Amino acid sequence: MEASGALSVNNKLRTGVGGGAGSPQPGKGREYNRNQRKDSEGCSESPDLEFVYADADKWAAELSELYSYTEGPEFHSNRKCFEDDLRLHVPDKKWTELDESLQRAHTMRLLDALEVTAREKRLKVARAILYVAQGTFGECTSETEVQTWQRHNIFLLLEAGAFNALVELLNMEVENSAACSNAVRKPAISLADSTDLRVLLNIMYLMVDTLCEEGEADSEDWKTMRQTFRAELGSPIHNNEPFAVLLFGMVTKFCSGHAPHFPMKKVLLLLWKTVLCTLGGFEDLLKMKAEKREMLGLPPLPEDSIKVIRSMRAASPPASASDLIEQQQRRGRREHKALIKQDNLDAFNERDPYKTDDSRDEEEENDEDNSLEGEPFSIEREEVMPPSTTQPPTDRLAFPKGLPWAPKVREKDIEIFLESSRSKFIGYTLGSDTDTVVGLPRPIHESIRTLKLVRNPLI
Repeated sequence: MEASGALSVNNKLRTGVGGGAGSPQPGKGREYNRNQRKDSEGCSESPDLEFVYADADKWAAELSELYSYTEGPEFHSNRKCFEDDLRLHVPDKKWTELDESLQRAHTMRLLDALEVTAREKRLKVARAILYVAQGTFGECTSETEVQTWQRHNIFLLLEAGAFNALVELLNMEVENSAACSNAVRKPAISLADSTDLRVLLNIMYLMVDTLCEEGEADSEDWKTMRQTFRAELGSPIHNNEPFAVLLFGMVTKFCSGHAPHFPMKKVLLLLWKTVLCTLGGFEDLLKMKAEKREMLGLPPLPEDSIKVIRSMRAASPPASASDLIEQQQRRGRREHKALIKQDNLDAFNERDPYKTDDSRDEEEENDEDNSLEGEPFSIEREEVMPPSTTQPPTDRLAFPKGLPWAPKVREKDIEIFLESSRSKFIGYTLGSDTDTVVGLPRPIHESIRTLKLVRNPLI
């Protein structure tokens, strides 16, 4: 409420007194809209994003990122499958009331039932295992209790060899050519097409995410099991390849269009957790860099890129060559419209008094002006156009151009790469810096020239 109140006060002050409260003065609509956009998009007035630059978020946030809203009814299905199976073998007790030996025996029973050939029975058993990996939340009363039981259950599954069995099932689902061909022929993919894959990926994600970090109350056996799991996850598990290679293969099949039913968000999240678990996060990478440099006799790192990024203000990426070309085309269309209007005024030398004013053209021009002025690519725009004097110099010093660290690649290397790519894919070599735009660096000129050649090879 405070932000909206401050915004309305600023609007009233900006519009003046003559036009009424919150309304612009007559004839000042275009200038008012332009100033309002500038003020709302300025670097000095817009608040920074509340973003924590880290390897992972909190436990609840990681879980909410894994599941979608359409998977809500499946939580009840997972619980029902588990409770029905547990009631057949232990009719008078709940999971949290069993001792560890009975829990281990029931876990082995579930893994044995996972090897059946009937798809429906296998899916029910997989849902029961997913409920165990979710912490048997139906018997818990708080989030902390769910986390405790989830870690306990996942170590039981790991001890029973559940992860290797899940890898075999996942590879079987990936190699299912009948499911892939049916998904390709369908006009639209539904949630039911990826049910088996989603259940398997959810279990594996929960296991990898839980075993990625060491708990404070972990016993010595759990610590040993966790280290063994991390080592096995990075070693060849299936077909003499690491587990990450299987996930990368799923990404490739999905991008090529051969498997549109793959739940790609879950695959990418599991791949990211696998990389974190096997290779470590940003802190581990920095420590490894320092150790290798000390071993090779190199000087220590002058800066940490992650620390620099954490202290940076959120900003939009720089403009690409296609965006620059689109801006030039918009600017050319606007100048063409201005010339047409000027010719009409010279021909008639007066306006038709009986013709009503049509403000659509003016609104389109205003939108194009505002779209150009409101572009988030401030670096290239400041190089082409002179900076405005309305902004105080302190703001410009607070937000310098470019990244705050030294570049790792020379400009000559970029030019050589562009030249070789141009001659390889287009068969054209630049002779001189003729087709350039004033104020832009040479790599951007060459990117623009390359795009022009791709669009029209006759240039």
